Amino acid sequence: MATNDSTFLRSKLSPAKLGLLEKRLQDAKRQREQAESSPVQRIPQRPDKGPAPLSFAQQRLWFLDQLMPGGTMYNVPFALRLTGRLDLAAFEQTISELTRRHEVLRTTFAAVDGQPVQIVHPPQPLALPVTDLSQLGEEERERQVERAVVEDARRPFDLSAGPLLRVSLMRLGTEDHVLLFTLHHIVSDAWSLGVFVREVVTLYGAYLEGRPSPLPELKIQYADYAVWQREWLQGEVLEQQVGYWREQLAGAPAVLELPTDKPRPAVQTHRGGHHSFTLSEELTKRLRELSRDEGASLFMTLLAGWQLVLSRYSGQDEVVVGAPIANRHRAEVEPLIGFFVNTLALRARLGGAQSFRELLGQVKETTLGAYAHQDLPFEKLVEELQPDRKLSHTPLFQVIFTLQNAPVGELKLPGLQLSPVGRGGTERTHFDLSLGINESDDKLKCSLGYNTDLFEAATAERLAGNYERLLAEAVAAPELPISQLSMLSDEEREQLRRWGRSERDYGTLAPVHLLIAERAAERPHEVALSDAQRAVTYAELEAEADRLARLLVERGVRPGERVGVMLGRTAEAVAAMLAVWKAGGVYLPLDPSDPARRLSFVLADSAPSALVLRGALPDGASAGDALLLDLDAEGDGLAAPETGAPVVEVGGGDVAYVIYTSGSTGEPKGVEVEHRQLSNMVAASQDAFGFAGHDAAACLAPLTFDISLFELLCPLAAGARVVLADARSALDPGAALELLGGVTCLHAVPGLMRQLAEFAAEAARPYAGVRLAFVGGEAVPPDLLLRMREAFPSAGIHVLYGPTEATVICASHAVGDDARVTGQMIGRPLGGACLSLRDGRGREVPVGVTGEIYIGGAGVTRGYLNRPELTEEKYVEVDGERYYRSGDLGRWLPSGDIEFLGRRDDQV
Repeated sequence: MATNDSTFLRSKLSPAKLGLLEKRLQDAKRQREQAESSPVQRIPQRPDKGPAPLSFAQQRLWFLDQLMPGGTMYNVPFALRLTGRLDLAAFEQTISELTRRHEVLRTTFAAVDGQPVQIVHPPQPLALPVTDLSQLGEEERERQVERAVVEDARRPFDLSAGPLLRVSLMRLGTEDHVLLFTLHHIVSDAWSLGVFVREVVTLYGAYLEGRPSPLPELKIQYADYAVWQREWLQGEVLEQQVGYWREQLAGAPAVLELPTDKPRPAVQTHRGGHHSFTLSEELTKRLRELSRDEGASLFMTLLAGWQLVLSRYSGQDEVVVGAPIANRHRAEVEPLIGFFVNTLALRARLGGAQSFRELLGQVKETTLGAYAHQDLPFEKLVEELQPDRKLSHTPLFQVIFTLQNAPVGELKLPGLQLSPVGRGGTERTHFDLSLGINESDDKLKCSLGYNTDLFEAATAERLAGNYERLLAEAVAAPELPISQLSMLSDEEREQLRRWGRSERDYGTLAPVHLLIAERAAERPHEVALSDAQRAVTYAELEAEADRLARLLVERGVRPGERVGVMLGRTAEAVAAMLAVWKAGGVYLPLDPSDPARRLSFVLADSAPSALVLRGALPDGASAGDALLLDLDAEGDGLAAPETGAPVVEVGGGDVAYVIYTSGSTGEPKGVEVEHRQLSNMVAASQDAFGFAGHDAAACLAPLTFDISLFELLCPLAAGARVVLADARSALDPGAALELLGGVTCLHAVPGLMRQLAEFAAEAARPYAGVRLAFVGGEAVPPDLLLRMREAFPSAGIHVLYGPTEATVICASHAVGDDARVTGQMIGRPLGGACLSLRDGRGREVPVGVTGEIYIGGAGVTRGYLNRPELTEEKYVEVDGERYYRSGDLGRWLPSGDIEFLGRRDDQV
């Protein structure tokens, strides 16, 4: 019933169409002819009518039942409403004859000497159990029906006791009945349901008229097939079949890494849901035309599209999909009820610049080869290949595809109208995803099944839409490279654009040091900074910065030249930063405690014209030709009367600072950040978080980390007070509790934040005065946010995200009061920023799909100092806009937030 393209094969096997594939098919044909010329060319009746071995497919289900007895995963239920006059005797006779004709329906399973066998029991007349509900009110009657339908579907079978066909009837009225059928999959499959329906129609019609059964006796029974399969599939035949599949699946990915909405359970679950959708008449017509033009079947074209969508969702260039096949290519098994269906593992390679037409050709060749080697049961294939087995997912593939192109037949009984009765709450799934398509007149009706412990219903609906969209693109332009085929609708693109782009445009912003100068004029006597040694007012901060700026200009520092500042975590280091900007220079923060090797590298790479420090350079470090401005030796020069800052005009496009990355992913890189980008960061942060003049903010980061600019400049630009904390103090429980007892705004990296939260918990002393708590710089575990909520009960908690190349931060996530977050959040773009998630070929990805985070907008920096090739690689133009490729991976959540998923493997 499922994906049986035998008719297609017979019409398409020609040298002109199949080329190199013909040899494979001819080899397979010869193998089969050799087998059929042997004494068992037709499946014979077994001479011994005693216990028989199980087929390979049955054996798998039997073992699963031994592991998890009482399960209902393999129940095959259906229920029908019968309206009209039902002849109960004729119907009982019909089911009795069915079970007589098909031994498998009166078979049970037992273990003999440790091996499973099937035992066929003598036929017995059936007395159909009838439950009379006709005396109940209508509402109660329908409730009872609904409950009975679900309970029957969920009632387990005992494979050792049987029977494995359950039939019962509920009488709702004289001419109103509900019929319940449930079989176990070990004795049936989808094709069997078609056999069942056709024989019920034929037999009931005959018995109703008093005629005998018109059906011919079956030549063989399912147990005969099981015996034959065991004898035939061994030796050379087995080796040839296994050899083909071993070659086909060599090196294939073991798991399709689909992005899931929920963590994958350690043990696979089978709770399922489904989403139904229909491909339009026009799309169906064009799919059939493309299939015909390419000498392919509709199944192959639909499968190619499905594998392409799965490749996009998983980010993998190789995809293996399971395809159930009826496996009824021998005439003598076609009329049997039984478990014959096999599943083929169909692999597609979707890399390179191939067109959809070329992909379809590849899928056609793979599919035809698989059909020619379909005799190897999937269970036997797994046994032979021995892939790594995990309880969390199925082996070889986790997604299946079926095209139902063999009709079940219409169940029409004389004098009765039949309609299906739903089975709410009984859905089960064996796989992560299963796409089933039915040919129905001029349209294709589709059902996307999904594991509800992995996926939400909305995700399945989006996936279905993406599949339909991609098919439409493929049939419109099959010659295009598959990389150019989009699976996003215009509506989806617009939604992603809205989510990813902040509409806030701050216009032309003043450089940050001028904003701080304005605050100094407004509140000259308020404390601006305090460090371990002193507190500095805004007026004093401005005066220190002005004096040092004049000195820098006097010593020859020209606009645009880099000036290193190596003054540790002190107030005078902040004054020196402002001084460099007032002099028109480029701020280069340096840490005297850094290893000499790193210091020497940074100094050599950046080539500063001047270096502000106290005392001498650390041993082993070299400043090259830089002017050393030793503040210890400049005492009188820095004590000159206040005459204001030098008049140096600074533009938004001038470089404000160069800051070096840590080098943890390779050689440190100097990032050039312009004044307009820095000003946008401060304006966006003020807009999002609302720093105020009454705030006291802690600065815990080393000044060589760009997040220190957030910790310093956002509060100072608002007229707040900044507490420069010594790193050792922040790690001391008592000192940390004392320090944070006086601040209202705090940022820390996750490791430090966890320690601060633990200090508060151990002392039973939350930081009640903190109103803004920020965490970022690294991935933030969800459990840390819960700890933060306990430590900062009155605070607005925000996760910050942003690489150095996007000017400190470009996105944030506001944590709710309950702090319930299951993933590592990035959130939404801040003002002026633009975020886009794209796959390895630069295409936008749908909601829920992993993509690299591209950052655009006002915060994207100039690039890397002295690294034009790297700048060109990492800073790219997309749709006329400049973006930085972060190398970070994330996905859009349905809420419009971005979840962080790690780093790309190829990042250095």
